[in-house]
Amino acid sequence: MKRLLGIIGHPVHHSLSPIMHNTALKYLGIDAEYLAFDVLPEELGHAVLGAKALGFLGLNITIPHKVEVMKFCTPDKISSQIGAVNTIRFDSEIQGFNTDATGAYRSLKEAGVEVKGAKVLIIGAGGAARAVSYILHIKGAEVVVANRTVSKAKEICDRLGMEYSGLDKLPQLVRWADIIINTTSVGMQEDKSLIPKRLLDSTKVVFDIVYNPVETRLLKDAKEVGARTIDGVKMLVYQGAESFRIWTGIDPPVDLMEKAVRKELKN
Repeated sequence: MKRLLGIIGHPVHHSLSPIMHNTALKYLGIDAEYLAFDVLPEELGHAVLGAKALGFLGLNITIPHKVEVMKFCTPDKISSQIGAVNTIRFDSEIQGFNTDATGAYRSLKEAGVEVKGAKVLIIGAGGAARAVSYILHIKGAEVVVANRTVSKAKEICDRLGMEYSGLDKLPQLVRWADIIINTTSVGMQEDKSLIPKRLLDSTKVVFDIVYNPVETRLLKDAKEVGARTIDGVKMLVYQGAESFRIWTGIDPPVDLMEKAVRKELKN
C-alpha cells in the first residue's frame, strides 16, 4: 500500500516541498507520495491526529503552525530547546523534530561562511527564526533577533540569553552585523525588502530564507553592492533532506531535490 507524507500550513499552495520530496521518493523507488494540505489553525490538532490515524509516515509543518503543533506531539530535545517543530514522524507516538536549524547551518557552511564569532542579525521571530537563532547561538555566533512585535523577539532571546530589538533599530543593526538573515515572508512573491539598499555593503553575508522568487529584492540589492548572498532554496532542500532521513532512514538525493526545485521556480 502506498504510504503518505505531506506538509501542512496555511496557506500552503505555494509550497515546493511536494515536488522536492516526490522527486526523491521516485528516484529511490519508495512507494510513497508527498502531498500539501491547507490546514486552518483551529483544525491543526484534528489534522495531525487524522494523519496518524490514516497511516501517514510523517508530516512537515510550516507557517503558521510550527509553534502550536508542539501541543500535539512529543518534541525531541533540540526542538524543545528551539520551541518549534517543523517535522513529525508517526511511530507508536507522534514525535516532533526541527530540521530548519540543520538546513540553515548547512546553507551557511556550504557557502563558506564562518559562524563562530560572527555578528548575526536575524529579522523575524517566527518558527524559522527560533531554529536559526538557536543553531547559530550554539555554534558560537553573537546573535540579535529583530522583529516588528518586540515581545516575540524577546521570548526567543530570553530562552537562549541573546539580544533582541524592534525594527526601528534596523539601520544600526545592519551596520553592526556580519551576517544578515531574513526569516520573514517579506519578499515572497513581491518586490519588497525590509532593509534599504544604502545600508548594505560588500562586507556582509546576506541570507534570505524566502525561496520564491529565488532572488528576492533583498538579495538583488545585496548582490549589487558586492555582498555574499545565499538564497532560500538551499535551506528548503537541506531541511527537507533531513526530514526525509527522519521518516525513511535513507539519505535522499540532495542534488536532484535542489534541481527539481530550481527547475520549477524557473518555469
